[in-house]
Formats: sequence, structure tokens, C-alpha cells
Amino acid sequence: MENNSQSTIARGVEFSGTIKSEGALHIDGNIDGEIHCQGDVTVGKSAQIKGNIDSNSVIVEGSVAGNLTAKDKIDMKSTAKVTGDIQSKRLAVEDGVTFVGKSEVNPAGSTVPGGSSTSAPEPAPPIDEKKLSKTPAAVAGR
Repeated sequence: MENNSQSTIARGVEFSGTIKSEGALHIDGNIDGEIHCQGDVTVGKSAQIKGNIDSNSVIVEGSVAGNLTAKDKIDMKSTAKVTGDIQSKRLAVEDGVTFVGKSEVNPAGSTVPGGSSTSAPEPAPPIDEKKLSKTPAAVAGR
């Protein structure tokens, strides 16, 4: 059974605590707490969220200080300010976004063993200039 309803938290409304929703959620107010939504979450331009958001997809136009996790897509509009880590299958970022955190975007939807795919690769070993200059390929004209 699919829930097509949308709940709205209007501008000027302040809420502290955990929000759980089966349908879509549009936020223009201030939230201090977690948001768990099976539908899509829209963080409006006037919204200020302090807490993590876990949903199907997230559109951010306002301010979020917390981690964003989306099963499908995170869409950060030009007015978005996000401080926290993001994880989703797809990501769209408009010019002008402020984003401070780590991102993990994996279209396959699989996770890397060990819990993180954001680790840096091993650095290349240093090049020994003396050995390089003695190889035939390094000599000009050959």
C-alpha cells in the first residue's frame, strides 16, 4: 500500500524531537531532531534543520546541520547550506550551494565492506629521479 500524502511544517513552526512519516514531508519551519521519512523530504528555503534526515529522496533549499541519507537522490539547490555527511544513489548540486562534509554517491546502491567507500587510495611511491634518468626511454632522441 503506497502512501501519497504530504505533510507540511510551515514557516514559523518550531519542533523538537523525532519525526517519522510514511508520506512526503515539506518543511519550511525549524526542526531540532531526527527525520525518518519513507517518502520524499523537501527542506524549503526558510527551513532550518538541526538533525539527521533519512528518507527516499531529499531536496534541500534551506539549511541542514546533520547527515542526509537518501535511498534514491539528494538534490541541493543553489540556496542550500548543508553541514554534514551525505549518502545516496544519485546527487545533484546547483551552483552556489554551501556544503561542508563527506559525500558517498553510489548509483549501484551497494556499500563497500568496512562501512565506508570514502577512504583515499594508497599514495604512489616516490619516483627516484636518478633511476629514471638512466633508463633508455628517458634519453632524448631514442
